[in-house]
Amino acid sequence: MFVKTFASAVHGVDARTITVEVHVGGNVTVQKNFYHLVGLPDSAVKEGFQRIEAALKNIGFRMMRKKTTVNLAPADLRKEGSAYDLPIALAYLAASEQIEPGLLSEYLIMGELALDGKLRPIRGALPIAIQARQEKCKGLRLPAQNARDAALGNELPVFRGQHLPDGGHPPPGDETASPTVVDTREEFFHRHNQYEVDFSDVKGQENIKRALELAAAGGHNVILIGPPGAGKTMLARRLPSILPPLNLREALETTKIHSVAGLLPSNASLISARPFRAPHHTISDVALVGGGSNPMPGEISLAHNGVLFLDELPEFKRTVLEVLRQPMEERRVTISRAKISVDYPASFMLVASMNPCPCGYYNHPEKECMCGPGVVKRYLNKISGPLLDRSDLHVEVKQVSYEELSSLEPARETSEDIAGRVVRARERQLQRFEPYPGMYANAQMPSRMVRELCPISPAGITLVKKAMEKLQLSARAYDRILKVARTAADLGGSEDIGIEHLAEAIHFRSLDRESWAG
Repeated sequence: MFVKTFASAVHGVDARTITVEVHVGGNVTVQKNFYHLVGLPDSAVKEGFQRIEAALKNIGFRMMRKKTTVNLAPADLRKEGSAYDLPIALAYLAASEQIEPGLLSEYLIMGELALDGKLRPIRGALPIAIQARQEKCKGLRLPAQNARDAALGNELPVFRGQHLPDGGHPPPGDETASPTVVDTREEFFHRHNQYEVDFSDVKGQENIKRALELAAAGGHNVILIGPPGAGKTMLARRLPSILPPLNLREALETTKIHSVAGLLPSNASLISARPFRAPHHTISDVALVGGGSNPMPGEISLAHNGVLFLDELPEFKRTVLEVLRQPMEERRVTISRAKISVDYPASFMLVASMNPCPCGYYNHPEKECMCGPGVVKRYLNKISGPLLDRSDLHVEVKQVSYEELSSLEPARETSEDIAGRVVRARERQLQRFEPYPGMYANAQMPSRMVRELCPISPAGITLVKKAMEKLQLSARAYDRILKVARTAADLGGSEDIGIEHLAEAIHFRSLDRESWAG
């Protein structure tokens, strides 16, 4: 007998429907050769036969010694992972006439089987649900742990199961017979933009707060440089709290990536706050960018629509830092293999922190630097020029005085106050970039557009020229200065870039000064 059902293969952050075809019929003389699995399966899919056979026996079904052919179509697309256990098992039971086929061919079914017939969770339930909805499937049958994850896709019944029989035909009255329903919009707005940290916790550091406000308003990358304990990490962790709130489309994009990576909990809800990822400096190239034998998103994709924070930047391997360059420009990462190429989105803000020297006290007003001659220069040279070029703001972080730390006066501004100004600045940018699809922040402007949208007065030209000559700023700093000045003008509600906006942008280019490290 022939039976088919549907499964799904996740590639990147999107899914593709797979047809599972099972034919059972005809006796075989050699028992070892009765089961044939075709359709370019990997080892995990092939090993599924052993799990399926044990699971069927342990819950009272039989694995008949009849010729069985399982085809996963399209046959030229590689199938990976253990999530095909459930659709193959159910199609086999129907094809061997141990259960009624019913509506199997109208559902998309995925799940890994334990040897006792229990269902184990899978990765990528949300993109699978979105694909099933586009294919107009009648419903989705998944392990119970993935039900809420998939239900975030909306408008598609998601049935959850704990055991193998539940995946196909849950008994009457069983709670799994009722689809899992999640009101995505209600959950999103209920949990919208909730953060545990706030800028009101920060004492002093007004200059740094202003720099991060500029970064948030224009989508600029930032390097924080200062001695240990000055508050670099604390300030960076508060940056997401002043970024514009995620919209529903961005929230779905971000949740899809975390679903594919298997990072959503069983009580998953839509990610409603901008992600903040802070990988350790021992991270590998693949873990940062993504990849592996079965390509998975890396840290830069998990930071999509949020912040990637690299603490102690010079301690990262040079090769790790260099792979950041292309994703920062293109806002996506492409992982190529012999027969497949996978794209992951990677639109993130890079915030990096570092000490000014190995001991941490170069240029400190009170403590003496213990580093030898040339050590500071070599330490800073660990960061390549092209990577430094992609950072718009270089911010020197000073130690907070005792008077500021011990002050009982409440902070002047909360994250909500700063975020209000940031949102208004972003709205001005959206209006400006309306003729340019896909562009939403000043940091994204190419050089040609900078000349067009960032005109400066003759007095401004004179100021920038003098600054570049006196402070020995490099030529690559010019565009960055204009972009940041444009953002400063947007925050101030000005259509024109003034002298004060240019002066502020020049102030935040300290690492371009040839004399900075002696």
